[in-house]
Amino acid sequence: MKKHLLSIDDLSVDDIGALFETAAEMHDVQRRAVKKLPALRGRTVINLFFEDSTRTRSSFEIAGKWLSADVINISAKGSSASKGESLRDTVLTVTAMGIDGLVMRHSASGAAHQVAGWLDIPVINAGDGMHEHPTQALLDAYTLQRKLGSLEGRKIAIVGDLTHSRVFRSGVKILTKLGADVTVVAPPTLMPSGIASWSKDAGFATSYDVDSVLPEADAVMMLRVQKERMSGGYFPTAREYTVGYGLTRDRLALLKPDAPILHPGPMNRGLEIAADAADAAQSVVLDQVSSGVAIRMSVLYHLLAGPNEGEAK
Repeated sequence: MKKHLLSIDDLSVDDIGALFETAAEMHDVQRRAVKKLPALRGRTVINLFFEDSTRTRSSFEIAGKWLSADVINISAKGSSASKGESLRDTVLTVTAMGIDGLVMRHSASGAAHQVAGWLDIPVINAGDGMHEHPTQALLDAYTLQRKLGSLEGRKIAIVGDLTHSRVFRSGVKILTKLGADVTVVAPPTLMPSGIASWSKDAGFATSYDVDSVLPEADAVMMLRVQKERMSGGYFPTAREYTVGYGLTRDRLALLKPDAPILHPGPMNRGLEIAADAADAAQSVVLDQVSSGVAIRMSVLYHLLAGPNEGEAK
C-alpha cells in the first residue's frame, strides 16, 4: 500500500486482497471475549471530523482501540476551526502534538489530498465532499465478497442519488476493479454530468429504469437521498422519488431471493428504501457495519504497524 489512503485509485487488486485477508482475521476478533490486539500499542490516531458522522467515526474509533492505539476524536464544532482557523493551521497544530496517523472527514472535495501534501504521517480519507469515501467502498466490497464469493462477473446495481454520493464514486471504482458488472441507476436530475464518458472509460453502465435492472442484479446498493446537499428541486416530491426509484415492497419482489441489499447509511426509511427491504432477510446493512470495523482495523494495521510490530492474528 501507499503511505496514505485517499482514493480507491491508491489501491491495486493485490492491495485490496491483502486488506480483505487481514480484515477477515480482524473480523474474528469481534467474536472474542477480549478484543484487544497489541498491533498499534503506543501509536496515537486522531479522528478529525468536519462533518457529522456516526458509523464512520465510531468504527474508526473502535478499530483503533481494538488495535491498542490511543484514539482521540476531534469535531469541527469543538475545535478552533469553528473560530475561523484554517484547515492547514488546524491539521498542522494537531499533528505537531506527535500523532502517528490522521483520519479525516471534510465537506470539501479534495481536502484529504491537500492535507496529505502537508503532513509526513499517514492520512486516511473518511469522506471528502462529493469526491470519495474509500473505506466505505472497501467494506461494501468486502461484505459482498463474503456473501457472493468472487465478484468477477457479478451484476451489481447502485441506485439513488448519484450526483451527491462519494460512496457511489468510490464504489464503482472498487467493484469494477474486482471484475463486477456494475449498473448505476438514478433519475436524470441525479445522474452526474459527464457520466457517459466516465462510465465508458471505467467500464460501468448507466440506466434510468430501476425496474429493468433489479431482476438481473446479484446485489443492489441503495444510496441515501442527500437532502442536505440539495439546493434546488431535484425531484418534485419525496413520494414521486419513492415511486420512481425507491426500493419499495413491490420492487423487493423483483430481486432474486438471495440478492444482498446494501445501504451505506444513514437510511431514509420510506424514501429510498422501504422498511420491508431494509429489514429483509437478504439485507446486509448490519453486516456492513460489522465489516466496517474489520476493514478499518485492517487499514490502520497496514498503514501504521511497523514491518515487525504486532500480530494480525
